[in-house]
Amino acid sequence: MTHHLEAPLLDHVSIQVTDVNAAAAFYLRVFAPVGVREAMRFDRDGQSVVGLCGADGQPRFWLGPAGTSADREVHLAFSAPSRAAVDDVHQAAVAAGAQILHAPRIWPEYHPGYYGVFLRDLDGNNVEAVHHQAP
Repeated sequence: MTHHLEAPLLDHVSIQVTDVNAAAAFYLRVFAPVGVREAMRFDRDGQSVVGLCGADGQPRFWLGPAGTSADREVHLAFSAPSRAAVDDVHQAAVAAGAQILHAPRIWPEYHPGYYGVFLRDLDGNNVEAVHHQAP
């Protein structure tokens, strides 16, 4: 179950905001001096989801709609060095009694080589392990 990590610890982070377009404009304006720019934007259920990136062009900071609840989960995605490591995270989460939101699979809506597992941590946050394989 030990895998050599070649990727950074965190793959991406997502927060839920009241107004995605306003939040995106804020982050783009305020953090432009450190290279933050928009990598992608898409519609989900009639609302915008925006991925911001740095110099590498990879969307690593996501803004999504908060919905109706005052509770806003955090989403953290840890980089996995392989699909096997993603599967190992899934097995460890099951063994720990974690709620599995989505078992490991390919998520073509993100990109063809996106392989991830999603689960809840002890505080109800949406935590993911993801491996990116070139299509």
